[in-house]
Amino acid sequence: MSITLTTWSLEQTAPTDLLPAAAPDGDIRIVRAEVPSPEFSRFLYASVGADITWVDRLSLSYAQWQEHLDRPGVETWVAYDRGTPAGYVELDPQDDGVVEILYFGLIPAFRGRRIGGHLLSYGTARAWDLAERWPGRPATKRVWVHTCSLDGEHAMDNYLRRGFKLFHTEVSEQAEQVTPGPWPGARG
Repeated sequence: MSITLTTWSLEQTAPTDLLPAAAPDGDIRIVRAEVPSPEFSRFLYASVGADITWVDRLSLSYAQWQEHLDRPGVETWVAYDRGTPAGYVELDPQDDGVVEILYFGLIPAFRGRRIGGHLLSYGTARAWDLAERWPGRPATKRVWVHTCSLDGEHAMDNYLRRGFKLFHTEVSEQAEQVTPGPWPGARG
């Protein structure tokens, strides 16, 4: 069975485009995972994407995860609620001062608590100042992200409220896929 998938690409072209969300109540901290860890990154990816059909990275080997995470400038920023991982932003530097927010999202139990807007604001700000942490990288000139009709119901609105502007829409048909959840056999 196939489904219609709409993918939207959005961008910011200046740091002043960012419209930050207020920090949520409670003990929410955002910390960079400075040690590249395929195990931790796969945990975040599988847990956040458990119910929104994130499957493209599940077949990657340990070595493939490590190779990606070891690329200069790749950063993972993790939101914690009282010490428990709640979600993450993964930044992927590209050529000519472009940074893609490659993955962003919250573990389902942490959605609807205003953590997402705060995490997206923080992660986008870190995309804009990425070159300050990575000598030799050009200053960021553009931050972009894509989201699709399978992502969380508030994803697109969150990007727009943070100051991202739509620059491309693509509609395609794809085979319907079952997401195993955060571990094989589990459902999100």
